[in-house]
Amino acid sequence: MENKIVELDVREDLKNKLEPFQKIMTAVTELDSNDVFILHAPFKPVPLLGVLKAKGFEHKAEEIEKKHWKITFTKRSESL
Repeated sequence: MENKIVELDVREDLKNKLEPFQKIMTAVTELDSNDVFILHAPFKPVPLLGVLKAKGFEHKAEEIEKKHWKITFTKRSESL
């Protein structure tokens, strides 16, 4: 089975003062083990990193440019 990649850009939502948390959680709920979730945000979303870590995700964050962070989340396999 092929791993799925889900990409979500919340920069526009945040610019328009819309809270993207529910949109993010909906996206990650649908992921299977070893699927990838890529989030684009205007800042490093430190609180979200902890929330998703508790749900079994690892992450890699990189600053692409000022006000553009790309955070790649991978769901750890449950059978280690």
